Amino acid sequence: MSGSPDYTPPKVWTWNKANGGQFASINRPISGPTHDKELPIGRHPLQLYSLGTPNGQKVTIMLEELLALGHSGAEYDAWLIKIGDGDQFGSGFVAVNPNSKIPALMDRSGPKPIRVFESGAILTYLAEKFGAFLPTGPAARAECLSWLFWQMGSAPYLGGGFGHFYAYAPTKIEYAIDRFAMEVKRQLDVLDRRLAESEYLAGNDYTIADIAVWPWYGGLVKGWTYGAAEFLQVEDYKNVLRWADAIHNRPAVQRGRMVNRLSGEPASQLHERHDASDFDTRTQDKLAAAAE
Repeated sequence: MSGSPDYTPPKVWTWNKANGGQFASINRPISGPTHDKELPIGRHPLQLYSLGTPNGQKVTIMLEELLALGHSGAEYDAWLIKIGDGDQFGSGFVAVNPNSKIPALMDRSGPKPIRVFESGAILTYLAEKFGAFLPTGPAARAECLSWLFWQMGSAPYLGGGFGHFYAYAPTKIEYAIDRFAMEVKRQLDVLDRRLAESEYLAGNDYTIADIAVWPWYGGLVKGWTYGAAEFLQVEDYKNVLRWADAIHNRPAVQRGRMVNRLSGEPASQLHERHDASDFDTRTQDKLAAAAE
């Protein structure tokens, strides 16, 4: 196969920093902080430390949806964590998420701060805290949580699997790309079949299952993820496309997708969010003006 030289694994694996590809500077086989750095704390009860990746978008979309429903307690500060710079290895961030992955949330609304990490856990925590986007009936709740956990188990094949080998790996390995492309297309088919019989993933209502799945698979079929829409022939998944468009049209989704975002058109980026008015006057514009 092209790009697939013969390789025999050694008896004992050792870390070769030169093999890290695009993310060599931040990938390492140990955990814990690399430097001391406290996290900033804003004025709202909810403090989010994140980046506008698909995993980060889940939480900012959820918070914007809660605010759109009138839950004022969902006001939040969204602080930018630049994972390419290693911010996730600062001591303050590791204290919130020992796994050093975004997003991470601190809820300071009670007498003792509560940390929540892993995007699925954050979505569930917020849904239960505010009583929204998570059905209460046993069958509907089970369906919602099943699709939520489907995303947790499936997206690594799309991101760390297909995305890495298709877009980021220093060597294009035919076997790896074919293996993960096949799995991603199977996942899209799973979604397409479900959405052929249901408006949303858990049924007739929009839930945290949709909020979790959309940034990854909605972004993929919309052509935003890895530039792979044509390669994966996403036009075949008509029901996923219908669902992706419907969710994209929600104003709260459009706002949430902007927060902590560092790529795309400048008008689509809101590097930090500390107030609803920041969507009108971009945080990065304020910071630039303050620096002049």
